[in-house]
Amino acid sequence: MHEINIVRQVVKTVEEFAAENNVGDIREIVLDIGELSLVIPEYVEDIYPAVVKGTVLEDTKLIINVVPGLAECDDCGEIFNVIEANGICPNCGSDSKEVLSGKDFYIKEIHIPE
Repeated sequence: MHEINIVRQVVKTVEEFAAENNVGDIREIVLDIGELSLVIPEYVEDIYPAVVKGTVLEDTKLIINVVPGLAECDDCGEIFNVIEANGICPNCGSDSKEVLSGKDFYIKEIHIPE
């Protein structure tokens, strides 16, 4: 399970941001996790409380947005969800495609009180 190391890196990045910007209170962290990123959102959600325990982020809420894995068929131009279509264009049956979204993992937002 590589998600624990990913969550540790998120915590480190957010803590560094907070220190550099004199932010003492963070309420929420929003992550975008692509369906094709090989990061399992449920695992991230499950291990987050254990990783942030004892840190300045202990009381933060984690929000995860799952970004659909979309692709464009090289043969007919159809845009489709890679996972739902099992990697095959539902329009023409081709497996030749360019992935447009869903491979990324990043910290989208850090919410602080006003």
